[in-house]
Order: sequence, then C-alpha cells, then structure tokens
Amino acid sequence: MKTYDPEKRKILSTICHGACFFSATIVAVGIPIAILALSEDPVVKANAREALNFQITIFAAAIIGFVLIFVLIGWPLLLVLAVFSVILPIIAMIKTVDQPDQAYRYPFIFRLV
Repeated sequence: MKTYDPEKRKILSTICHGACFFSATIVAVGIPIAILALSEDPVVKANAREALNFQITIFAAAIIGFVLIFVLIGWPLLLVLAVFSVILPIIAMIKTVDQPDQAYRYPFIFRLV
C-alpha cells in the first residue's frame, strides 16, 4: 500500500476546491483538470473530480437562471446560486484541511466526471 504526503494532499485538495475563486473562466476548471491528470493520490483525484462536478453544476444552473430571468423566477435562483458558489467551496476547503484522508462531497450537484 502506497502512502501519500498528507500536507501535499491538503494543499492540492484545497486548491481544487478553491479554484472557483480565481475566476469564472477556464482557470476555475483548468486547475482541477490539471491536478486530476497529474496527481496519483486517490483522495486528491476524488476532490478534483468533485470540484469539476461542482463547477459544471454551477455553470448549468447559471444558464438556467439566466434563461428564467424572463419568467421572474431566475433572480432568486441566481441569488441562491451565488450564495452556494461562495459558501460551499469554503466549506469544502475547510473539510479537506480538517479531514485530509477523506474526499469532500458537495450536496445537490450532478456528478458527471
């Protein structure tokens, strides 16, 4: 059984979840993809996949919210989405530092990756 550096695991897992704070561009998705491709640690890979799934879900929900703005239900959806897109990654980063041997799982997301 191979052992992995717990500090490296904490840093890479936290970067995966915190990538969404860099921007809403390709950087937010590119960092978890790069970590997923380069890391051999199964927990880091699981965190990178989860961060990617979170970004995909947020993006899809934002598109739906913008379409629904014309029906007046889009504004509350976008407000909830904005709150979730800030709060949930912060919780994920805290959990990955507190429990580095466990991958964090976001609630209410689609797992496509």
